[in-house]
Amino acid sequence: MPKLLVKPKASHGLIHDVTPESAGWTYVGFSVYRLKAGETATEQTGDREACLVWLTGRGKATASGEEFGEVGERMSVFDGAPHALYVQADSSWSVTATTDLELAVCTAPGGEGFKTRLIAPGVHPQFSRGKGSNVRHVTNIMPEDDGAAASLLVVEVITPSGNTSSYPSHKHDQDDLPNESFLEETYYHRLNPPQGFAFQRVYTDDRSLDEAMAVENGDVTLVPKGYHPCATIHGYDLYYLNVMAGPKRVWKFHNAKEHEWLLST
Repeated sequence: MPKLLVKPKASHGLIHDVTPESAGWTYVGFSVYRLKAGETATEQTGDREACLVWLTGRGKATASGEEFGEVGERMSVFDGAPHALYVQADSSWSVTATTDLELAVCTAPGGEGFKTRLIAPGVHPQFSRGKGSNVRHVTNIMPEDDGAAASLLVVEVITPSGNTSSYPSHKHDQDDLPNESFLEETYYHRLNPPQGFAFQRVYTDDRSLDEAMAVENGDVTLVPKGYHPCATIHGYDLYYLNVMAGPKRVWKFHNAKEHEWLLST
């Protein structure tokens, strides 16, 4: 199995490039471009759909032959909701940075009937999940109930200093609807201030997979199966961008029974 902790391979240009082949799985692809003003990223989608997420900065976008103008606003992932652009399969996209730009590219198998479109901030308002030291703030970008993609599920989460997230431990690695769905998942982590760190554990009931990782700013973690809770340390807020995809575009998870009692407290 490939390493579950993926470090940036560069500080500029294409800094992450997780493919189904490199991850050893079937559905999710994830990459990040870090560009200077005037630089351009461009890709063909082929048989996959894409969701471009403006992590920080601004850039002029063209996709599926349509010009979308300058997109993006926030200069920190901790400052407001993102702009995003869904790009249909059998198409192409291009983004030219107008400021320093960090752009995430989330991909999964595409399908017919889904059209390229801009996803403006606030389409899905931020909400909070959890209680006490398990509070986190969630902004859906492409949730399952929008009916607007073949495979992709994309969401941002901010976990305040000292809190846990993706917790109580849950998994989604069985194609057993309506009880549980099978979804591969990536996490793209950022920390504020950036010199901080957090922890993520990925493990199965039988512990055939059990990996605990110290996560630093800009790291990607892979979740091929199993439970995958996170925790950030005091003084450092944790942001992550989740990409999920599987055979069905449904997020139905199973809680670890030994920790499920926490939901009733």
